[in-house]
Amino acid sequence: MAPEPTNPSFASATRLAELIAASELSSVEVLDHFLERVERLDGDINAVVTVDAEQARAAAVKADEAVMAAKSGGAPLGPLHGVPMTVKDSYSTAGMLTTSGAPELADYVPTEDAWAVASMRDAGAIPYAKTNLPIWAGDLQSFNEVFGTTNNPWDTTRTPGGSSGGAGAALAAGFTPIELGSDIGGSIRLPSHMCGVMGHKPSYAVAPGHGHIPSPPGMFTMADLAVYGPMARSVDDLELQLDLMIGPDRWDAPGWSLNLPPARTDDVSKLRVATWFDDERCPVDPDVRTLLEGAAAALAGAGARVDDAVRPGFTLEKVVDTFNQLLMAALSGGFDRQRIEKFAADDGDTPHARDRRATAMRHRDWLSLHERRLQMRKSFEDFFVDWDVLLLPVMPRTAFPHDHHFPQAKRMAEVAGREIPYMDLTNWMAPAGCCYLPATVVPVGVAPDGLPVGIQIVGPYLHDATTLAVARMLTEVIEPIGPPPGFA
Repeated sequence: MAPEPTNPSFASATRLAELIAASELSSVEVLDHFLERVERLDGDINAVVTVDAEQARAAAVKADEAVMAAKSGGAPLGPLHGVPMTVKDSYSTAGMLTTSGAPELADYVPTEDAWAVASMRDAGAIPYAKTNLPIWAGDLQSFNEVFGTTNNPWDTTRTPGGSSGGAGAALAAGFTPIELGSDIGGSIRLPSHMCGVMGHKPSYAVAPGHGHIPSPPGMFTMADLAVYGPMARSVDDLELQLDLMIGPDRWDAPGWSLNLPPARTDDVSKLRVATWFDDERCPVDPDVRTLLEGAAAALAGAGARVDDAVRPGFTLEKVVDTFNQLLMAALSGGFDRQRIEKFAADDGDTPHARDRRATAMRHRDWLSLHERRLQMRKSFEDFFVDWDVLLLPVMPRTAFPHDHHFPQAKRMAEVAGREIPYMDLTNWMAPAGCCYLPATVVPVGVAPDGLPVGIQIVGPYLHDATTLAVARMLTEVIEPIGPPPGFA
């Protein structure tokens, strides 16, 4: 494993907090470093869309004063004390413009933090800027009418992914050590893969999303499938952030407690790994598959038991079909009755028409899909008796060129020389997303096209510590990919 860098650009948040606490760096120095770096390097990337240097610098000055006070017996420092960070623009951030990419919110400045932002501040972090995303966090790319298009630091003709695309790009470019992502259809996992960084989709409902947009400001609905999790460049940071983000929602707080199970093993020789790297429902580009297989082989070479033939008892086709319909239903909350009725009447056989009907499904149809989901969750429960994790692709290809045509369901994407429907790029999101499972993404290499590839580590429900532990094992047996060219 590569030594921990001390340059603020690519040091972990954990390391920066240590340096600040030891007065080897000041919080103000680190903040100024990131501000200068964004000013110098973000022009072609457009990851960082709102900066509040004044508020952040005032917080950094107080953080440095607290360091000196702690050395004289003052209050102890938090685990992220004095560490500047950026925040995805879907998270309400007190006193800072928060738009979720929507023109309707172009001037919206919240008066309180979202739960996740508050948890970072309570640990001592200093949000200094917001990062771009698609309108209402609703695309595999990151562009909107408010702030324009975010480009991938590895290749500015490509998307960094979505919806946490600005977050992924900011991490890859060294503008922040940690970020806050959200994921309903892959919005943490896809940008992590496309930008060559790490992300963790938590088990469903362990980290509350109060203050995340959507839902619009003032609404309390937590959508089915939606989760809120960390993005970073190190497993240590993912683990720390997840620990901070876990908590009750406002309704369950009076009687809520949660003890996530410890990792099943931290010994790679005792690890049981299943792999599922290709499927006729969503064939994977051979160059991507080669890197995924190389990562599994590295675990096997370190002593893990690896099997590429076992499956969880259902087809990818079945879980994709279930997931896509549940996803459309989960996204329907913002549509008025007239629009829903129009969607319900669409009797076409195109992906676009099927999505419209799913958006307008009746509750009895949702209940049927939910039961199908529960049956697949039971299959996974049985599967994970014999296997600790399931390794999956994140996406069937590397980052793709920008495509802003509407509607999304009519877009096409290319995989290994053939065209597939745009939304098929999310098919490998379905097993973990549909079944509420934790999934950690880490980069496993750079493809021949010069773009990074991530792997998806899926584990049993609530066994987030296990997928993170396997992520750490992987980082110890494969070579790190480093930053994008031009950003080192």
